[in-house]
Amino acid sequence: MAGDRIAVAGAGIAGLTAALALARKGFSVTIFERAERLEEIGAGLQLSPNATRILRSLGVLDRLEKDAVKPEAVVLKDAASLSILARVPLSQTAASRWGDSYIVAHRADLQKALLSSITDEPSITLKTGVEVHGVTFGSGVAVRIKEGGHEREVPCRLLIGADGVWSGLRPLAGGGLSRFTGHVAFRTVLRGDAAGRIGGDILSRKTVTAFLAPGFHLVAYPLRAGAEINLVAVTKGPDIPRGWAGKADTALLLKQAESGAPALAALLREATPWTAWPVHAVSRNSPWIHPGGLALVGDAAHAVTPYAAQGAAMAIEDAAVLAALAARENDTAAMLRSFERIRKPRVERVAARGDFNRMVWHAAGPLAFARNLVLRLKSSESLASDLDWLYGYDAEATLEHART
Repeated sequence: MAGDRIAVAGAGIAGLTAALALARKGFSVTIFERAERLEEIGAGLQLSPNATRILRSLGVLDRLEKDAVKPEAVVLKDAASLSILARVPLSQTAASRWGDSYIVAHRADLQKALLSSITDEPSITLKTGVEVHGVTFGSGVAVRIKEGGHEREVPCRLLIGADGVWSGLRPLAGGGLSRFTGHVAFRTVLRGDAAGRIGGDILSRKTVTAFLAPGFHLVAYPLRAGAEINLVAVTKGPDIPRGWAGKADTALLLKQAESGAPALAALLREATPWTAWPVHAVSRNSPWIHPGGLALVGDAAHAVTPYAAQGAAMAIEDAAVLAALAARENDTAAMLRSFERIRKPRVERVAARGDFNRMVWHAAGPLAFARNLVLRLKSSESLASDLDWLYGYDAEATLEHART
């Protein structure tokens, strides 16, 4: 029956996690993905305990951990001197303090783990090569899809828009286009002996390391059981074509890197090929729902900048909260309003932390001097406690608190 059926537009992390969470609550879910087949795209991502706790409850983390790495710490370094500014312990600290592991993994490995879990879930159907191009709200929801050149309507209780930062469903909730932030993220992965040959002594296979410099930063961490090292560099730049594999003109990045240590600049020059991703964000005033039966999740709802490393985590939290609400509330409009009311303050706080990180990480002059001094004076315990609200967040516990 349509009352138990939910449609998901998009088979990225947000859509796959939402489908799995909803299926575990007893719903029948159909995922519609525009691409003909799911490919290994993207690069590394960080998953903090607020996300891994949910993935473990869904049975996904057990499938992912064999390909992931549990870093010992997050280390902040001055890009010019390569000296350590701060060290936030992870590993056992994450599990004991925040309730689960902090891991780094390739995006494709997370997608594979999610798909494997979905394959084992009989109430989920994944359809590729299908485009969602409209919806009609009435007594239920009629989702208009195009498949094999033919159009038809699919009735359901709810449509979940998980179609990413450039969402075509966002306008149906009353939202607008994403905006270019003026920054570009450059990504590459060092494989095999390239990690040792190019990275030398400045890259670690045991930590997440962030190199901070005026106007840019570089984050490096191991992937695939330490066999690879993921590099992400973010700097100001012009708007570029959208996509995971945009051709990267690294001239501006290399110019910025001149303010860093020679070894760091050499790393950026030699670590090719780079891909470039324009960093977009969605207005924090943008609505996430249509009370007739549409919920946006992940980047479609609230694309945030990468400076807090919480993009995937926010999508995973969205999925858990939405599924729990859908299971306990028969009134779709009321359920959707609760979802937005519960999730928006959380995401806004995370986005604000990202904005703060960008300002501090890219600081120059006296502000950079003050940043370095403050970080060096803070203990590891103090640095960890600053993240309790972020990494220790329990989506289901928060939901129960809101209920009472």
